[in-house]
Amino acid sequence: MAKIGVLYGMENSFPPALVDHINARNVDGVRAEHLKVGGVRMADPCGYDVIVDRISHDIPFYRSYLKNAALTGTRVINNPFWWSADDKFFNYALAAKLGVAVPPTVLLPHKRNPEGTTDQSMRNLEYPLDWAGIFEYVGFPAFLKPHDGGGWKSVYKVDNPTELYAAYDESEQLCMTLQGAVDFEEYFRCYVVDQEKVHVMRYDPKQPHHLRYVPGNPPPSPALGARIVSDSLKLCRALGYDLNTVEFAVEGGVPYAIDFMNPAPDAGLESVGAENFRWIVEAVSDMAIERALAPAAIPKEYRWSKFLAPEGVKA
Repeated sequence: MAKIGVLYGMENSFPPALVDHINARNVDGVRAEHLKVGGVRMADPCGYDVIVDRISHDIPFYRSYLKNAALTGTRVINNPFWWSADDKFFNYALAAKLGVAVPPTVLLPHKRNPEGTTDQSMRNLEYPLDWAGIFEYVGFPAFLKPHDGGGWKSVYKVDNPTELYAAYDESEQLCMTLQGAVDFEEYFRCYVVDQEKVHVMRYDPKQPHHLRYVPGNPPPSPALGARIVSDSLKLCRALGYDLNTVEFAVEGGVPYAIDFMNPAPDAGLESVGAENFRWIVEAVSDMAIERALAPAAIPKEYRWSKFLAPEGVKA
């Protein structure tokens, strides 16, 4: 029996719906369950053929457990090795190299030295920073946000240098990026599953969380819709993510990729709505079942790089 485990934290709607939906299909030889784990023995199989990960970005114990599971042949959605190595600033740079539109973005040094370091640790930094050059490149208004954050935490909209300096002071030890704001007429959030399926959703980041998913999903222009789908796939294939959301702010007909490092994307019924919820449960179920029925993914060579693209899994 191939087992699919769902690993999650505070979510109440998506994980149980996923488990129930997979089991309701009655696929011969496949069973889903709520994952359980205790003390983890090194190099021992975890007992799951597939794990859908919704929480390891917040829990180091889970992240290490998933890497050990991948070592012994489990297919993990999303790949914990890719996810561990990634950050949003790299993603912006990669998008620019891929030809996807992104606002101008600058990586900034920590405002306060990271814990355990001193000014001597930072002796290679330019000081003072060339703020005039940075402001000329990025422009105002702009967003100051963590280089690897999520959930709109520690995000500041700044309209001038004075507001930027104040927000930067509050960032403390976080590593931040400064990104030019897009004066968007429309905004879309896209589920991307298995690097093949894209579900485009209208989204309004200015609204309270439970009101951000707006009815009427398709973009008004077929050309705009096609570009959003194409850019979503291009980004997720390059990043190696099999479950992600990609956000686009549309200004002057150009979809700017704003946020696309969301490998445990919001999938709560209470926030995304019934139609989007049905789509994501169905699509992730399809992917998990397909992975569970595929041959084992034990690597032929034990090198760290081999786990970025295991045998039989999309790179």
